[in-house]
Amino acid sequence: MTESQKAPTQFPYGHLTPDAGASADPVLVEIVQGSLASVEMEVETAIGRTSRSPMIRDAHDFRAGIHDRLLRKLTGRSYSALVHPVARDFPLDEMREGDVFFHNDVYRSEGGIGHLPDLCVTVPVFSGGTVVAFVQAFGHHDDIGGAVPGSMPSHATPVFEEGLMVPPIRLWEAGVPNRAALTIMTRNSRMPESLAADLDAECSACLMGARRLGELFDRYGVETVESCFDAILSRTTETYRREILGKIPVGSWVWEDYAEHDGVDEPMLHTQRITLTRTAPDDPDGERLVLDFAGTSPQAKGPINHVGDASDGVFLKKWLAPILRNLADTPERMAELDVNEGVVPLIEMRFPPSGTLLTPVFPAPTNARTFVILRLLGVLAGVLAKSVDGRMPADQETIRYTGVYGEDLEGRSYLMREVLGGGSGGRYYADGEDTIHVVPDSRNLPTEFTEARFPFRVEALSLAVDSGGAGRFRGGLGYEKQIRMLKDGHFMSIADRSILACWGVRGGKAGKPFQVTIDPDGPNEREVDALADAEPVVAGEVIRIRTTGGGGWGDPLDRDPALVVRDVVWRKVSPEAARVDYGVVLTGSLDDDTLSHDSAATEAERAARPAPTGVLFDRGPGYARLSGGADHAEVDLV
Repeated sequence: MTESQKAPTQFPYGHLTPDAGASADPVLVEIVQGSLASVEMEVETAIGRTSRSPMIRDAHDFRAGIHDRLLRKLTGRSYSALVHPVARDFPLDEMREGDVFFHNDVYRSEGGIGHLPDLCVTVPVFSGGTVVAFVQAFGHHDDIGGAVPGSMPSHATPVFEEGLMVPPIRLWEAGVPNRAALTIMTRNSRMPESLAADLDAECSACLMGARRLGELFDRYGVETVESCFDAILSRTTETYRREILGKIPVGSWVWEDYAEHDGVDEPMLHTQRITLTRTAPDDPDGERLVLDFAGTSPQAKGPINHVGDASDGVFLKKWLAPILRNLADTPERMAELDVNEGVVPLIEMRFPPSGTLLTPVFPAPTNARTFVILRLLGVLAGVLAKSVDGRMPADQETIRYTGVYGEDLEGRSYLMREVLGGGSGGRYYADGEDTIHVVPDSRNLPTEFTEARFPFRVEALSLAVDSGGAGRFRGGLGYEKQIRMLKDGHFMSIADRSILACWGVRGGKAGKPFQVTIDPDGPNEREVDALADAEPVVAGEVIRIRTTGGGGWGDPLDRDPALVVRDVVWRKVSPEAARVDYGVVLTGSLDDDTLSHDSAATEAERAARPAPTGVLFDRGPGYARLSGGADHAEVDLV
């Protein structure tokens, strides 16, 4: 059987105890759940303190997770990869204490790994000589080989150009590292020292976490702890069924959104479509959400594909489930809801045949798969908005990779990559947040660190004025970052939303798109494509990066004029946008703190504006460029 003919592996959802944890002591359940969260946090803290690469140590682009012996994710603080590929290739009864398993092969990961720089370490937990759980960590590493520094070639056509592929292997055996495998991996990296140090940090942290978790089983006994595991997940299932599914009426809705380019073909609409069906409580197959991805575009030539259809889409279920929390009664309640394996029984996924953006055929490239999995978060939010009268946040785009590389002032090779966030979408009760990142606890690189290590100077780091979409509740702002090169180098970018903006909802306007300008206002000023591997930048030139703003929620003419004045004072909205976007007529001056607004003139200005249309979503002016002139899609109508 060839790679392309291989059927997705099935791992049925089950329970560890006959009563699915119903008889577990509720006090002990809380103790076990707190212990799991503590171990997970301790593992992540150890990795952050002992790793070497900026992407892991400083940007914190990694996750830990704890899973039971049925491969179910138990913790809800962060998303994680999957144990499924390890259990598929290595029987649990053949594992030994001190074993560490490793993989990064996208097509052999059961959907848990999206691109080759994400390296995954898995350690089994033992009690009485038997595997009872797993501790896992995966993160985005600086370089794993491939055609360009950073292992994310924007013009890749086969996956072989993207770096070294490693299917699940036993990287440590009974506490002894496999030096041959480690040597092969570091030999293929342009940053061998940091790769070796990061892997050592991750393996050691997961082994430590396995010991900590083993102590929990030793203290309370395997049967008791496993009953608590079942109770934790069953509680999540029932909470989401009661508090989230209950907010969605029975019925079906369809919506779609798009990636704008794939690095190979000219910009076009790469469609990702979801038909959402909320089944009735008496449905023969159970009360659940059905996500049907039929209508998704064919797989791209370039690297924006995501292998999502393995293992019944279990990774995508947990990736998308945080969007559902927006339906909680309050923001405070939303923050309390964990996303663990308990959400899986409530979601059914139906994938199109092989050969689409979500079902690519090996060896389709995948390094920029964020263009698909991030967009799917927005597609689910959009189709839910149609089902609940728009009471969902507007769109956001909070991951893109930018960076520079070359030789530093001492002639040594360097690579600086950063994952800059953007603004989140306005909500029906509040503005969006500024400069957030979809990866929990991730952050931008500190200026003091980058200036000390790399040959450039950070001349400005601020909010990008007017980047948030106008609305009754404004979209959050993106970054504006300016760096001046001190030595010739190359700029790289893996980013989407440079043409298509983050959409607004229920009258809210789209945010501003991503933009990179080199030498702004200088003799060599030029715009750089959002997908760039090696844009030359000479010493003295400035690179200006503006990241996306979130979409707005609600009609901007309904926004309190006092809030618009406040935004102008805070330099989040320009005086020009106050009038053009919000219809607010300003008085006074920013210079002497007398800025205010003319209430009568503002009311007259707003009254003269045209009435809102029946279109639920605003995609911004870039949509017309790629759609052949249409300003909205058919699915955007109320």
